[in-house]
Amino acid sequence: MTEATTSAATVLVAGTGPAGMIAALGFAQAGFEVVMVGPPVLSDDDRTTALMAPALDYLDGLGVLEPLRDMSAPLRTMRIVDGTARLLRSPVVTFHASEIDELQFGMNFPNRALNAALEQAVAAHAGIAWRKCLVKSWSPREDEVVVQLTDGTEVHARLAVAADGRKSPAREAAGISVVSQAHRQSALVLSFSHSRDHAFTSTEFHTETGPFTQVPLPGRRSSLVWVVRPETAEELNALDDTSLSRIVEERMQSMLGRVTVDGGRQIYPLSTAVPTRFAAKRIMLVGEAAHVFPPIGAQGLNLGIRDVQQAIDAALKNQYDPGLPSSLVAYDAARRPDIVARTGAVSLLNLSLLSDMLPSQLARTAGLSLLGAVSPLRTLFMREGLRPGSGFSKVFQALRPDVLASRDARALRKQVRDQHAMHDHVEQPR
Repeated sequence: MTEATTSAATVLVAGTGPAGMIAALGFAQAGFEVVMVGPPVLSDDDRTTALMAPALDYLDGLGVLEPLRDMSAPLRTMRIVDGTARLLRSPVVTFHASEIDELQFGMNFPNRALNAALEQAVAAHAGIAWRKCLVKSWSPREDEVVVQLTDGTEVHARLAVAADGRKSPAREAAGISVVSQAHRQSALVLSFSHSRDHAFTSTEFHTETGPFTQVPLPGRRSSLVWVVRPETAEELNALDDTSLSRIVEERMQSMLGRVTVDGGRQIYPLSTAVPTRFAAKRIMLVGEAAHVFPPIGAQGLNLGIRDVQQAIDAALKNQYDPGLPSSLVAYDAARRPDIVARTGAVSLLNLSLLSDMLPSQLARTAGLSLLGAVSPLRTLFMREGLRPGSGFSKVFQALRPDVLASRDARALRKQVRDQHAMHDHVEQPR
């Protein structure tokens, strides 16, 4: 092979979805020489993505958040409504970002805008070479990863980051097996306008077939992810705009007034997939190569961004050869608790919606009732949802002896002030 058809990099990123482009930008910013391989970015994705505050901070650090602000809507309130017709129904649970001293939980972006901003940033970065083709074959070796590309060229890298989707060829080349399950559910995705203001509130209706989730967009517009049986998704998609608008409005109990759906509906079959390992043979898995689950709780790309951050942290432990076994072991250990816990929680909640068994309904109703009624539990849940580990660290911090002593001292000072104020009021001359 001639010099002209061979190139080398410290890090190869496979995939040009959001996770792949964020990985390329993140590794390049960390000082690695990056080759990103994948076709031009899709421009026909009508979905939206809700990114939570930590993910937004990371995008801001990469320099891609500012152009997106005017095309996004903040998520200041999140609400869960039991929309089932079952005997046991949960109370409405509302989460306010202000309860945990946050201005907002996150922001909701149209995927087209997010993809365009990431694509522009990647193209402008001097540390990223973008090969706009596909990987034809993978050859993981002891000291490097070699890939043959469909344009006839070859790339050698010390580390490969697989952001090549749920059917990841890179994962297969690494010999990593997957535990997967297809669901008898599909998500109908669309956007719509409405006559009432959404007040930056996202509402997730729990139904017998899965969640029906409205997420605010700029102005009086929202995006919708409606999980139903596959045949129902096809029936709904076949309806004219007027008929579908009426059904969506009825399902939402007219809470946003008159609804008018936009064009560009899409259907996505749902499944769950978790690899047995998250790194092997100089290949790290990120995004949907590392986890797939139903669209509940805005977890997907947020989890993928944490993949990227911890992949970079692990690679920096051996910066001159980031694909060493010690880096792979560190990455696998870092990601396993988060991915397994999130996948399990989402799967259990999804199963509880589909199940007609009374114990399952009791457990879901009791859990949501506790969240609604017990403020400390609700704030713990919200903090953990934003930043894994932060909720529990806040609890442990509050229980530290010095914090407890400081709290007791503040309470004592307040008590003394109140007593003095009461004494002064009593002794005032009349």
